[in-house]
Amino acid sequence: MTLLAVAVQGRGVVDPTEPLLHVDDQALLRGRGVFETTRVYGGKPFKLGPHVARMAESAARLDLLLPSAAEIEETAAQALAAAGVSDAVLRLFATPGREGDARGHLFALVSSLPTHFDELRERGLKVVSLILGPEAAVRVSAPWLLGGVKSTSYAVNVSAEQEAKARGADDAVFTTADHIVLEGPVTNVWWRTGTVLFTPSLELGILAGVTRATVIELAPAAGYEIREGRFTIQELAAADEAFTSSSVREIVPIVSVDGTPLGDGKPGVAAAALQAALRRVAEA
Repeated sequence: MTLLAVAVQGRGVVDPTEPLLHVDDQALLRGRGVFETTRVYGGKPFKLGPHVARMAESAARLDLLLPSAAEIEETAAQALAAAGVSDAVLRLFATPGREGDARGHLFALVSSLPTHFDELRERGLKVVSLILGPEAAVRVSAPWLLGGVKSTSYAVNVSAEQEAKARGADDAVFTTADHIVLEGPVTNVWWRTGTVLFTPSLELGILAGVTRATVIELAPAAGYEIREGRFTIQELAAADEAFTSSSVREIVPIVSVDGTPLGDGKPGVAAAALQAALRRVAEA
């Protein structure tokens, strides 16, 4: 992605090449920061309000102060106006600043849209399962593990994607030690058996994806029942089809799990139907 524009809350649009963080900002030293990413359609960020609300929840978990929702959305609007493009990626970052700072920093970054997601949608993803941690219940009962928080401590997520590629796959699916499916490094995970769509429950400590919530809203009209719960990787591998969802990638089919083809090994009908429905909503 190419960085097109940057805005800073309280300052407005700045030169994208201008240094903005001190080297001892806690986001850099300790990974103590939060972020949100959404796709921009026709100059309009997709469901910006829910993204900002989730950012506030993540910040509260890390005891970070954020500007008001109106201030965040105004900063985003400034960056989008400066970028001057219709389709893009909007990223919001909040950092606590230096030790002792009374107020942190809020940045809005607009970048060009990656071009390879449509190709991925056509051929589908090969994924591998990677154990993220202990029993699923631990993530929920131990809030300090930050399940469901979008923090800038993203090294594990990046490392998981690298491990998947090293194994000849495109992406990873996280599981617990007892083989319960959680999520992908940057996605929520779905699979279909018959007319039922399965997805891990938020009670497992996974991210409450904004696109995930949109799929839940759109599925009934497409003829699918939603079932959230605690499911194993074996159940996913035995499904008729599977796919991931995220704000920037949208719906991307999964065609194999741990080297074994899923269903007929081709992108499935539910993924195609829900991708079309998602685009209609986003571009309306």
